[in-house]
Amino acid sequence: MAERVGFIGLGIMGTRMAANLARAGYDLVVWNRTAETAREWAAEHGAEVAGSPAEVAERCDVVITMVVDGDQVESVLLGTGGVAQGARGDLLCIDMSTIGPRAARRIAGRLAERGVEFMDAPVTGSSPKAEDGTLTIMAGGSPDSFERARPLFEAMGKLIVHVGEVGQGQLVKVINNAVAAANTAVAAEALLAGKLAGADLDALVTVVGAGSGASAMMELKAGPMRAHDWSTLFKLEHMLKDLRLCLEEAEAVGVRMQLVQDTAEVLAEAERRGLGERDFAALLEVVEKRSGARL
Repeated sequence: MAERVGFIGLGIMGTRMAANLARAGYDLVVWNRTAETAREWAAEHGAEVAGSPAEVAERCDVVITMVVDGDQVESVLLGTGGVAQGARGDLLCIDMSTIGPRAARRIAGRLAERGVEFMDAPVTGSSPKAEDGTLTIMAGGSPDSFERARPLFEAMGKLIVHVGEVGQGQLVKVINNAVAAANTAVAAEALLAGKLAGADLDALVTVVGAGSGASAMMELKAGPMRAHDWSTLFKLEHMLKDLRLCLEEAEAVGVRMQLVQDTAEVLAEAERRGLGERDFAALLEVVEKRSGARL
């Protein structure tokens, strides 16, 4: 019998990930901070709505969280009315948010005191891959927990990697996002420099995309940047959070990630300009401002 799954956090990513679990045949119990969002989603996908995270745990064998940050994960799992209060049997909690390795290990330790197993399994791919179930999932936790969670991951992702113990999923994720954000910043500078120097931008994007400068970020973000379309696939404020987490981990081991620091400063300036809720490709506006020119 398939395990009953709870899903907490129905935002841009969570709605799509949970929908793929429902399509795979899992009976879902959902909770969201905005109750109306949960009710509407549940009505569309045939799920049940719980009144609290604790109630989700009472009804489920596995609980997945997909929220904004470590504070929210800690609140829904360990706070008043949280998952830990409703935990029963051999409950497995899988956090798929991006919260950083330290928070993951701290939460895992507190849940273990209550007999609850924890995995960190952040994802990459933004909303399009969440929509079609082709996310990359990097999971940290025990081998047994990973095997138990694998069918769930396979309903939501394409590349699924067990990267090590609890916290290692978060470490790999924030490093990945640091690389992605730096690539995006370089792509923004390249497009602007190319335009101002008179390059054919269609040709530039084609050549870079086929050459050694190719990146997923150039492929995904060049079009939106040229159109100044900041429709949100991944919020700028969330990318900034991830870079700060990466820099925190790097500092702890004595590594200076200067290019990541520079990119974080660009994102922070964009956030101050009111772009935090928009897609992180909006960092182009800071690149334009610094150059005194528009793409």
